[in-house]
Amino acid sequence: PCPKDTKKRMVPIPMPIPKTVEAYLKKANKKFEQISHKTVYTGYDLAQTLKRKLNEVGKALVVKADKAHVLVVLPASKRLDLGKLKKALKVKSISLVPEKTMTKMLQASKTAAITAFGGLHKFQTVVDRGLLKTKDVFLQAGNFTDSVRMKVQDFVKLEQAKLAQIAATTAKA
Repeated sequence: PCPKDTKKRMVPIPMPIPKTVEAYLKKANKKFEQISHKTVYTGYDLAQTLKRKLNEVGKALVVKADKAHVLVVLPASKRLDLGKLKKALKVKSISLVPEKTMTKMLQASKTAAITAFGGLHKFQTVVDRGLLKTKDVFLQAGNFTDSVRMKVQDFVKLEQAKLAQIAATTAKA
């Protein structure tokens, strides 16, 4: 149920970041800032809402690499190159995880949306080197109305992430 504002529109009630995410970050003793915002579903929307550059927002994707699930984080301004990721992970097969499978994973981690925290989901984490070009990163925090801001270096250390050049390169016009 959403309250109505003075113009009779439904207004979403901001929810705090999921307790599992908050506990994970606090246990790691890493500084982070919780940011509540309107409902967003993509890295692009998050950047627009927070008035940040796309390369400051980390988007998280889950891939299946051979038989294991891997969480991939790259700047929202970039696309994932599955060929580069396959080579970086030294696997035989790689594919994006279907939405139905994602739903089951999210229920297990008690979050409504995927987070960039692979350790929370018990996944290996791979971070695109392009994310290192910014000091702070904005990451979805497990729901659609809250994000976390933290130092990129802290995020990489927390996740014990493998760094690789996995973003697609675009040809210059």
